[in-house]
Amino acid sequence: MRLWRLARAGQLTLDGEGARLHGGRYSSSGRPVVSLASEAGLAVLVTLRYAMAEAGGMDAGYFLGWTEADAVPERIAPGMSREDTTRWVDDWLDSGRSLLAAIQSAVLPEADVIFLNPLHRDAVAVSPLVVRPFRFSECLHRPPALKQFRENPR
Repeated sequence: MRLWRLARAGQLTLDGEGARLHGGRYSSSGRPVVSLASEAGLAVLVTLRYAMAEAGGMDAGYFLGWTEADAVPERIAPGMSREDTTRWVDDWLDSGRSLLAAIQSAVLPEADVIFLNPLHRDAVAVSPLVVRPFRFSECLHRPPALKQFRENPR
């Protein structure tokens, strides 16, 4: 399964250290976990939500990366409260029962947020991210053909 991540240079390792120190979206602090996306577009959208909120966030030094994991993620049931989801993820991490878990994205419901347990025995087989520089300004600029399409709608 191909997994995607858009992050700054210091956040590209798959060690879950940020979540261990500060907690994750659905995990308590003290537990390493890596948040990834099933689609590159979801990784971009999720990061964009945060980048827009901070001064200079849109021009920060981001990298878009992917890796492969030979595993099928456990499915987290939709519709649980945040607290119940956090309990589920914490239990999943503590149990070490699988490498990956997936939850439907609230940002793009057609895609999944994929959690990787870096302490799972199979995590050593997950390669580091293959990355390229990413700049929001290169994809969110005014389209060159916008005027043409506004003047000649189909």
